[in-house]
Order: sequence, then structure tokens, then C-alpha cells
Amino acid sequence: MNYKNLFLVFGLVILFSTGISAQDFKYIGAVKCKMCHNKADKGEQFNKWQAGPHAKAMESLKGDEAKDPKCLKCHSTAASVDSKLLAGLKVEEGVSCESCHGPGSMYKTAAIMKNQKLSLAKGLILPDEAVCKTCHNEESPNYKGFNFDEYVAKIAHDDPTTN
Repeated sequence: MNYKNLFLVFGLVILFSTGISAQDFKYIGAVKCKMCHNKADKGEQFNKWQAGPHAKAMESLKGDEAKDPKCLKCHSTAASVDSKLLAGLKVEEGVSCESCHGPGSMYKTAAIMKNQKLSLAKGLILPDEAVCKTCHNEESPNYKGFNFDEYVAKIAHDDPTTN
């Protein structure tokens, strides 16, 4: 092997061993999100989530449904992801912020959140209809159709300082 190839191999090893991957993004829980996203001047997103149906998703399950993986995959963020990725998120939290916005461990700081491009690179998801339809679809025994515009308006929790 010549030196050029050797440097290429070492470069690739370094790149892949130090690069951030999706597996590095951990679920931190809504309490961590609350620290910044519950200020009145920022729109009180946490309070809006907590009062809405997503935070109460586990409460809507009856009896054995609360242990059924088919139900938990949509009613609890913590129950729907690999337990190795949990860093503060609990099953009881229901459909947490991170179900829609992605695991927050790498984008949670104010310095990163101020830069949308960087936040997206660190795991932030800007939810769209496809994200919602991972749960709001025909697989659900209670599915009655899903009108994205209508339902997203019901759970809207915008930050007025970013408009």
C-alpha cells in the first residue's frame, strides 16, 4: 500500500469515528424543552403542549393498551424509540416535543437554536404532514381521517419572536 492510499484510509477512519450520527441524538424529555420554551414572550410552547392531546396521549389508552407496543409506538415517544437513546424522556410523558421535533440532546442549547441550519444539522426536525402521518394514519383503530391544516392549527405553538 502506498502512502497516498494509507492517508486516505486513515482519513476515512477518522471521519467515520468522529462524525456525529443520528444515533448520537438522545431524547431529553419535555422538562428540558420547558426551560426555554415556556416563557410568555416566546409563546409558552410547553404549556400549550401540556394542555393538548399529545401530552395526554398515554391517558387515552385503556387497560392492556398501555402496554401494547402497537399502541405505545404512537402514544409514547419514549416507548417508540431504542431505550439506549433515552436521556431523560419517560414513557408517561406521552407524545413529547421530540416526537415531532426530533431528539434534542444536540440542538437544545440557545446558541444552537438561534441558528436554524445548525439546529437542523444537530437533529431538529421541522414537522410536516409526513411526520404527523407516522401516527395519524389508517393503522390507528380510531382513525377518522386526518386534515393536516385543521389539526396543526389546533396544536399550534409558535414562537412569536421568530416570525
